[in-house]
Amino acid sequence: MNMDNPSNILIGQVVSDNRDKTVTVRIDRKVKHPLYGKIIKRSRKFHAHDELNQYKIGDLVEICETKPVSKTKSWKVIKAV
Repeated sequence: MNMDNPSNILIGQVVSDNRDKTVTVRIDRKVKHPLYGKIIKRSRKFHAHDELNQYKIGDLVEICETKPVSKTKSWKVIKAV
């Protein structure tokens, strides 16, 4: 876990906890539209490793990038915010 590079840490909401030791985290960000200037919401989902299955839907969590755990999982849940 590389804690000296804050660009590898994201905060998002758990939207799915169906899989074993995995949660799906949605990261929301606000972006200014390039032409019209209106602020719009963009989101992206990441699969994150949750070793103890302790995080549930709706939890706000902090995730960090790690080495790949599986084909789609290269993030790990650090803590609940």
